[in-house]
Amino acid sequence: MLDGPIATLRRFFGNVAETHKPGGQHEVDQRYLHRIEALNFAIAHDDGQSVAMLRDAEVVLVGASRTSKTPTCVYLAIRGVRAANVPLVPNIPPPSELLNATGPLVVGLWASPDRLVQIRRNRLTVLGEVRDTSYVDLETVRAEVAATRKLFDQQNWPAIDVSRRSVEETAAAVINLMIERQDAAQ
Repeated sequence: MLDGPIATLRRFFGNVAETHKPGGQHEVDQRYLHRIEALNFAIAHDDGQSVAMLRDAEVVLVGASRTSKTPTCVYLAIRGVRAANVPLVPNIPPPSELLNATGPLVVGLWASPDRLVQIRRNRLTVLGEVRDTSYVDLETVRAEVAATRKLFDQQNWPAIDVSRRSVEETAAAVINLMIERQDAAQ
């Protein structure tokens, strides 16, 4: 059934013989394996998991709930960056492993309180939750954002406002911070 189309393609490409190698356009090289390792790392270090191993990350993203930490880590991993993320939860101190991390670049992600409430309300609606909670109370979220930004300042972590940024834009900003840090170290 494919003899005709393959013969036509062979003529089109100058009588190049087919290799009979499926998936040949996707080379499994060292770069590919590095990206897969980074993706596995991001999954294993998502949402505060394996904080004892944060030192193995290249970058750690921190922030309140719904600040795009996980999707940004996945996007960075696809680019080959070993990224972890740790949520900042109101009234729960951040893990000491995060506060004492010296190897990875720690980057704070924050969003305006209005935007966070909007995103969180949408999330609750998707989950079928109809009750109002402190999770979507504007004054509570304002205090939460203020506390996270204060922590970023105290720890001297660079911070990115993700209120109106796409995941790709946030990842690009993180990569730029990584390059700046690398340049400063040289």
